[in-house]
Amino acid sequence: MAVDYATLKAGGFMRQKQKNTFSLRLRVVGGTVTVEQLQTIAAVAKKYGHDYVHLTSRQGVEIPFIQLEDIEAVKAELAEGGVQPGVCGPRVRTVTACQGGKCCPSGCIDALDIATELDRRYFGRQLPHKFKFGVTGCQNNCLKAEENDLGVKGGMAVSWVKEECILCGVCEKACRQGAITIEDGEIRLNADQCNHCGRCVTACPTGAWHGKSGFLVSFGGTFGNSIQKGTELLPLIEDEETLWRVADTAIDYFAEHANPGERFAKTLERLGWEDFTAKIEEAYHG
Repeated sequence: MAVDYATLKAGGFMRQKQKNTFSLRLRVVGGTVTVEQLQTIAAVAKKYGHDYVHLTSRQGVEIPFIQLEDIEAVKAELAEGGVQPGVCGPRVRTVTACQGGKCCPSGCIDALDIATELDRRYFGRQLPHKFKFGVTGCQNNCLKAEENDLGVKGGMAVSWVKEECILCGVCEKACRQGAITIEDGEIRLNADQCNHCGRCVTACPTGAWHGKSGFLVSFGGTFGNSIQKGTELLPLIEDEETLWRVADTAIDYFAEHANPGERFAKTLERLGWEDFTAKIEEAYHG
């Protein structure tokens, strides 16, 4: 009986060099796995694999050395513990994320929450080539958002309230961009230099700096054989509804205009950025 390797790969079973042996990629969102899932993965790796798992560079978990005849049993036992296979090939891949504001003092957004919604909306969608999302909580950029086809970085729209300020200068020292200065008893914010990191908000001892969380989005990043930094085309996005409109527009554009086997960055390079930028700006403005 012929083996449908393409279908197996689409379902996360990647062929190994050993005959009829596969490394199973699992569906992991934002690098987060529950204890129950961990126990299930460990049990399956022990029973059907070689008693270990591999942690991928994109926060994934793979179980190597799954035999062809065990595939259905492996899928069934994983499902009992709430574990799903991942995907490979020309589809939306695992969404990566840092812990963001839920745990990290620097986090401007709940990165896992955004990654979970991205996964719900797009995971496994068939496209001309693979498409990767990455979410990072702040300008520290632990998840390297710009290496993804679409990257989301947490930021803050900041404002200063004079009546609450004691002019201590802490914000000026905290700002790594040199965007904040004290002149004639006033705080000056150079908006062109501000990168929305929110350090002034977290550093201020009196709460004189206020911040509203938002999203900085980059497009067309890649890493691997071809390395390209994604490009930010929009101001800080201040609400999720706009973020989803922008993400929908970007992935739909890729689906419609990319050639088979062509990454998003190459599509934009081939067609030019003008039309895509116009559509993204339209989505941003609603």
